[in-house]
Amino acid sequence: MPGDVVIGADSHTCTYGALGAFSTGMGSTDITYGMVTGRIWFKVPESVKFHCFGKWKKWVTGKDLILHIIGMIGVDGALYAAMEFDGEAISRLSMDSRFAIANMAIEAGGKNGIFEADEKTLEFIKGRGKKPHTIYKSDKNARYKEVYEIDVTGLGLKVACPSLPSNVKDANELGNIAIDQAVIGSCTNGRMEDLEVAAQILKGKRVAKDVRCIIIPATPTIYREALKRGYFEVFLDAGCIISPPTCGPCLGGHMGVLAKGERAIATTNRNFIGRMGHAESEVYLSGAAVAAASAVKGRIAHPDEIE
Repeated sequence: MPGDVVIGADSHTCTYGALGAFSTGMGSTDITYGMVTGRIWFKVPESVKFHCFGKWKKWVTGKDLILHIIGMIGVDGALYAAMEFDGEAISRLSMDSRFAIANMAIEAGGKNGIFEADEKTLEFIKGRGKKPHTIYKSDKNARYKEVYEIDVTGLGLKVACPSLPSNVKDANELGNIAIDQAVIGSCTNGRMEDLEVAAQILKGKRVAKDVRCIIIPATPTIYREALKRGYFEVFLDAGCIISPPTCGPCLGGHMGVLAKGERAIATTNRNFIGRMGHAESEVYLSGAAVAAASAVKGRIAHPDEIE
């Protein structure tokens, strides 16, 4: 809930920052201590603000913004900092996009990512929240380690190339890069917004020959809603594989582990060497629009290429 302090034994626990909570991942020993005592030790992080303004282009989502930011500041550009996101462009983003941004704060070295809770946040927690909450706001005279001004008007679809999330390029600048697998899902981009975009692109199309396209809804609730909306029929008709909610291939676990020499485009959050399987495989990171278009084309592609 907004105002909560949340810790979890996964670095992407920072996702909850989209709700206006201070949320971060910790080691198992620290988590155990927190569970037993209800207390934990933190060093207060410095804050880095990302003030975003302008109008969003078609297809562009929060995933493209956070990839752009990581490409701009590097994987240690916000080391142990609280990454604060605000501005008119942020207020227009869906909660799904905000979750994707907060999710990848750790990929910039951040301690946490955080958004001020607004009307969209309160609407999201309606029916979900089981306890009182507190909305905190930054003081007008708050001190920031750095402030970045980002005009999203010119922001295009982004792809992080191997083997760092900071190796970011525009999707339409990559040329002919063939893929063996497309993954649309994970805790970063397996939400309704992502599945809706994927279904829009894949409807009436077929996944390219010799390409695996794996759809992984982030939660059982999203799984049920996607089924109800008819997205699964679209995915199955296109030749996709639908997985139950799982981390699966993101960390090289199952449901799409890459073999030697294979290449994937994925909506996941990390593309380190060996992240999704063999050390000689490659992972490119993108949003759902690029991943779905790439599945159809058999190479990394922009959704505008799909007729």
